[in-house]
Amino acid sequence: MNWYLDVVKKYAEFSGRARRKEYWMFFLFNAIISLVLVLVDLALSTYPIITGIYVLALFLPNLGLVVRRLHDTDRSGWWILIGLVPIVGGIAMFVFSVLEGQPHDNKYGPNPKAIQSY
Repeated sequence: MNWYLDVVKKYAEFSGRARRKEYWMFFLFNAIISLVLVLVDLALSTYPIITGIYVLALFLPNLGLVVRRLHDTDRSGWWILIGLVPIVGGIAMFVFSVLEGQPHDNKYGPNPKAIQSY
């Protein structure tokens, strides 16, 4: 749960780097919470109001995490725009998210694996 909360605490932080573990643990917790909220919305027979609020609240933290993950692979945060290209963009973003980060310091900061040892 700390991986999820750490991303939320870095609400709109776009500088630095994010490890694969940080990215995927946030993705996992976010998916679980989203699923629960969708089920709550369905149980209440309402429009997805609760889920929509949650998605809007986590838009910037999620965007910041993706940019920091791209930084870890030594790519500019502008690469996130490739995700707008149908099919190919999604595949490219998935590949970028599973690639190992640079093992050494890069222009975006020090290696987060060396800093964190969770």
